[in-house]
Amino acid sequence: MAERRGGKKAGAAKAAKAAEAPAVPARLAVRKTYKLYLGGAFPRSESGRSYPVTSNDGTHLANAALASRKDARDAVAAARKAFAGWSGRTAYNRGQILYRVAEVLEGRRDQFAAQAVAAQGLSRARAQEVVSAAIDRWVYYAGWTDKVAQVVGGANPVSGPYYNHSAPEPVGVVVVFAPQNAPLLGLTSVVAPVIATGNTAVVVASEAAPLAAVDLAEVLATSDLPGGVVDLLTGRVPELGPHLASHADVDALDLTGAGPDAVAFEEAAAQTLTRVVRPGAGADAGEEAWLDPDPGTSRMTPFLETKTVWHPVGV
Repeated sequence: MAERRGGKKAGAAKAAKAAEAPAVPARLAVRKTYKLYLGGAFPRSESGRSYPVTSNDGTHLANAALASRKDARDAVAAARKAFAGWSGRTAYNRGQILYRVAEVLEGRRDQFAAQAVAAQGLSRARAQEVVSAAIDRWVYYAGWTDKVAQVVGGANPVSGPYYNHSAPEPVGVVVVFAPQNAPLLGLTSVVAPVIATGNTAVVVASEAAPLAAVDLAEVLATSDLPGGVVDLLTGRVPELGPHLASHADVDALDLTGAGPDAVAFEEAAAQTLTRVVRPGAGADAGEEAWLDPDPGTSRMTPFLETKTVWHPVGV
């Protein structure tokens, strides 16, 4: 009986001690501050600025770098530096690297799907569908790298003792304003065809939903893609666009995500004779607008030039 009374007293003392213990404070959330992706590295913006990225319901998800005019110039310089090496690779090798991007993205599909749910408010099933389509899009353009030359080039019949042959070549540095409302599948659908054909790209990510783009940059950095082939800027389109559109070392513009500034950018590009692709308004109508599993060559041919060679025969 005495032992039972002793046990009750010990239990009561233990409960009292637990009640007096200080409560563990709630842990603060660690919000990531993403950087730019330039020349294969992840630098901060030279301006030191960043901006908050929120979900559909206003929840703070992370911070993204607010790129400046100098960051834009650095991105173009990095893309120009990488162009000779990338365009000089065999089409087969470029296809291997794009396929590797798909492999790495497949390994991180759950991360991208969870992010689409949080940032865009997609259902889990819809997010998985979008991620799967993005992975398939990389595979799709990986297959096109060594076939597009046969489709848009070839031998030409001529009247005379000549062998005449036309072959497509990349235009150079392409600035891509990524779709604002399709941060993963839309982004993939405009970037992959540009680099598949040997161009290098400076990408201005979706301003409101840039996290998929910066996470995709981490995928590119670990996918054998040489540094500088894709350079990613996050920030304000109206701030970065005028400098990129009028840059003399930019060879082409894709204005899919330029929004109401597209006309001004097109006028600025005309001053340097820069090629411009300006899709219709429906191109930035959300991820659903990019679900077509067979987009064809329409996104590759605008960024190609045709070189025709004449060889004398029997002379």
